[in-house]
Amino acid sequence: MHRAFIMWKARRTTRHTYLQNFLMHILLHWDGIRTMQTAVGVFGGDNHSDGNNTPALMVENARKSGRPAISSLNCPPFIAVEYCREHLGVHPCDKRSSISEYRQLFPAIDFSLIENDEDVLWKPDVREANEEVAARGVKFINWLWTRKEEEIAIVSHSGFLFHTLQMFGGDCHPIIKEEIGKHFANCELRSMVLVDRSMLGSDSSCSNYPGKAPGGLDLPSDVAHEKHRTQKNMV
Repeated sequence: MHRAFIMWKARRTTRHTYLQNFLMHILLHWDGIRTMQTAVGVFGGDNHSDGNNTPALMVENARKSGRPAISSLNCPPFIAVEYCREHLGVHPCDKRSSISEYRQLFPAIDFSLIENDEDVLWKPDVREANEEVAARGVKFINWLWTRKEEEIAIVSHSGFLFHTLQMFGGDCHPIIKEEIGKHFANCELRSMVLVDRSMLGSDSSCSNYPGKAPGGLDLPSDVAHEKHRTQKNMV
C-alpha cells in the first residue's frame, strides 16, 4: 500500500517530465494489477470525465485504490502481453486474477493476446527456474521484433527483466555486458536500443557513404575490448 501511494503521488511529476520528451507509439506491459496501475499512472491521460466517450484506462477506485478514473484520450495503445510476467509459481503474489476482472477495471487496455481467462501458467507447488524465465524473455524479445513501432515502452517486473537481459550482450565489451545485466531498482526507468546484429553485414550500410567501412577496430568498444584482452594476457 505504501509503495502504491508513493507511485500515485509521483505520477503528475513523472508524466510531465517524461512524456514531453518521448513520443511513444505503443505501450506493452504484463497484465498484473501492480504493473497495470504503474503503466496507467505514468502513461495514462488525465482524470476520466463522464462526458468522455472513450473507455477509461482505469475505472474509479479500482481495487480500492482511492484514485479517480483515468482517461485513455490522446494516449498510446496499451497492450497486455503474458510473456513478460514475473517469476511463475509458488508465491501467491505472482498469480494473476482473471482477464474478465481486469477488463472491468482497465477497459481501454487490450487483452486480446492472452488466450486463457484464468491463470493456467502459475503452479502452486512448482517455481519457475531462472532459465525458464530467461527463455520466456527471449520469446518476448523475438515477439518485439515483429512490431512495426519504433518506440515502445515496457512496464514489467525486475526479476523478469534481469533474467531476460542476462541473455544478451555476450558479444559486447564486459563493461557493457555488466551494465545491460544490472538489477533494476524499484520504479527504475531505462532506455535501450535493440539492434539486430545479423543486419550489420558489409552489404547493409547504415550511412550514406558509398564506400565500405574501413577495416580495423571500431571505436570505442572494440578498442576497449582489445585493451582489456591485452592487459589480461600480460597478467
